Amino acid sequence: MELPDIVSHLFAAKQAKGLSFADLEKILNRDEVWIAAVLYRQAATSEDEAKLLVEALGLDPSYIDLLMEYPIKGLGPIVPTDPFIYRFYEIIQVYGFPLKSVIQEKFGDGIMSAIDLTMDVDKEVDPQGDRVKLTMSGKFLHYKKW
Repeated sequence: MELPDIVSHLFAAKQAKGLSFADLEKILNRDEVWIAAVLYRQAATSEDEAKLLVEALGLDPSYIDLLMEYPIKGLGPIVPTDPFIYRFYEIIQVYGFPLKSVIQEKFGDGIMSAIDLTMDVDKEVDPQGDRVKLTMSGKFLHYKKW
């Protein structure tokens, strides 16, 4: 996947300022995963959010309009090759149908929204190797009959 040029500029500014996503979460009052999506140009900001982010990162005000643009979302039409991202693809390959069956058994015929969705990332300390805990909460959308 080729990332837009703005992504490298945003991450370079974040690194230069020594800011973490948790730091930006406090400044923007938005979740760190959503902020990361903004930096990767997978989400758009409001004008106020863009101004706060540009100020925090020490960027030129011309970035405000760029951060407010509606992004083209997704990884593209190919299987991801980055090992970290590929693992999520692999999880869905293995557990996609099982998850679909369990969710639809509990909720009915429909889907979990990726638009009305929140995610949290937590670190679970484990003596046998730290664990990544992901929590997703998406609105359930029933398929319509007409």
